[in-house]
Amino acid sequence: MAGRIEDYALIGDMQTAALVCRDGTVDWLCLPRFDSHAIFAGLLGTEEHGFWRLGPAHAADAEPPTAARRTYRGDSLILESEWDTSRGTVRVTDFMPPRDGAPQLIRIVEGVSGRVPMRSALRMRFSYGRVVPWVHKHEGRTVAVAGPDSVWFDTDCETYGKSLTTYSDFTVAPGDRIAFTISWEPSHKQPPALPEPEQALEATEDFWREWVEHCTYHGPYREAVIRSLITLKALTYAPTGGIVAAPTTSLPEDIGGVRNWDYRYTWLRDAAITLSSLLRTGYREEARAWREWLLRAVAGDPENLQIMYGIAGERELGEAELDWLPGYENSAPVRVGNGAAHQLQLDVYGEVTEALHLAHMTGLSRNDYASLLQLKLIRYLEQHWDEPDEGIWEVRGPRRHFVHSKVMAWVAVDRTIKLIESGDADGPLEKWRELRDDIHRDVCEKGYDKERNTFTQSYGSKELDASLLLIPQMGFLPPDDKRVIGTIEAIQRELSTPDGFILRYPTSGGDENVDGLPGDEGAFLACSFWMADDLAMIGRVDEARKLFEKLLSLRNDLGLLAEEWDPRLKRQVGNFPQAFSHVPLIDTALRLTASGAYGG
Repeated sequence: MAGRIEDYALIGDMQTAALVCRDGTVDWLCLPRFDSHAIFAGLLGTEEHGFWRLGPAHAADAEPPTAARRTYRGDSLILESEWDTSRGTVRVTDFMPPRDGAPQLIRIVEGVSGRVPMRSALRMRFSYGRVVPWVHKHEGRTVAVAGPDSVWFDTDCETYGKSLTTYSDFTVAPGDRIAFTISWEPSHKQPPALPEPEQALEATEDFWREWVEHCTYHGPYREAVIRSLITLKALTYAPTGGIVAAPTTSLPEDIGGVRNWDYRYTWLRDAAITLSSLLRTGYREEARAWREWLLRAVAGDPENLQIMYGIAGERELGEAELDWLPGYENSAPVRVGNGAAHQLQLDVYGEVTEALHLAHMTGLSRNDYASLLQLKLIRYLEQHWDEPDEGIWEVRGPRRHFVHSKVMAWVAVDRTIKLIESGDADGPLEKWRELRDDIHRDVCEKGYDKERNTFTQSYGSKELDASLLLIPQMGFLPPDDKRVIGTIEAIQRELSTPDGFILRYPTSGGDENVDGLPGDEGAFLACSFWMADDLAMIGRVDEARKLFEKLLSLRNDLGLLAEEWDPRLKRQVGNFPQAFSHVPLIDTALRLTASGAYGG
């Protein structure tokens, strides 16, 4: 059985990523890309579906021991785990070096004290645990082959096969360093070069140290901000600049339920807000790369903007279920692909335009096609802003006139007007000013409940929605507007969990089941950060700081957050780690720092 979601660490090379559990087991790795088939899928099934455990030897009928300590080496993505045993202490260093060639996962065992018996157990299963590869020796190296894939296993230790698993048994003493590496290569090509683990470790550490030096944030929450920025960088697909929402699929929002989705794609919304955080903390090159990715992804067809694309800009992300995988803690189905790709979500036009506007305002080098794209998006919105859509939360129920979608359509028009006013684009200024006013008036008339003094989830609904917290942050209304304050207070009353975190919207009861899905979900962490932002904006800064620091306490021991927090089970749920959680963490830290609202 896989560990709890918060028991995992992330390592990656900005093209794919692995999850390493506290007991030294790699339970998830897709090669060669984030969205490739997994060779270790134990996270969503059992050991039969692939894993790689490296740690102190233990009895066959005993649970693998968990590390007594683990940390990232400095500000990097190099994981160090230490076990204290009756025979001594041992350290395992796990990392994936940034690459131009074959992807590698390197694990270095180091003796710290005593003499510790160790075991490596490697069970590769291709195609998400469905295919048992042909494992054999080639010129002294172990290679696993199936179809188009080959994975090469290199170590100086003796290895042997048993029960379709490759084992190494060895003992380490102080000063011993023993490396293990797996490398992927297309099966029809020559073998990948022999790894050089120690050189790769040094280069990886240098890469992260140099990257972190560009961060311009030096406030009181620097540790949390840096770890979140490193996580966002790790979720960036370096060859194209695309940013995945998370490196996993089907980690459930509701343990045992069906709210299990594939997040290994680039949502325009997530990527746009990620770009915003990167720009405001000094990372202009990542922002430029994302803008170029966006322009390629939508080239030639901006009127049919998708809400998400593949990491290289692919449009077809057909959804399928892997019925041979039982799911994380029996949360089935396991899905790959995402059927929401072709939904209508009008808010995306606002997020993309806001990101392009911020890039322009922060001095990112001008791109004429970016301005042209922005104008084309507004021409589309002119005709479609007043249509119902599936909204920010990708509901699989009927389309509605979601208030947040209309607000973000207003944002798109507003930011484009500002672009024209700056002299960097031409467009029908007066016509679009009228459009901006029309959208604003429509929202305030149809999306606001005067009796309760709150905006609502959709026109004609009595339900609330945490996305309404973005109204003041987007400048739709000022923070001191009574309608804004009323909405914040209503969401606190109606969408808060007992411990003060925020749900996205009601998933049961109320008008009707808006998202068309059974079951419930946890508190959505991004929404809880939005609440902290809003509280700071309306002057309740002490309350904002307390909520923010409470949210920070939900991070695992390595500073990582999943999508949601289950208030009943007191654990993280949803795909992990989640960009849409780490981005608002950064934003709220910046806001609280600017306001001076932080503890000693």
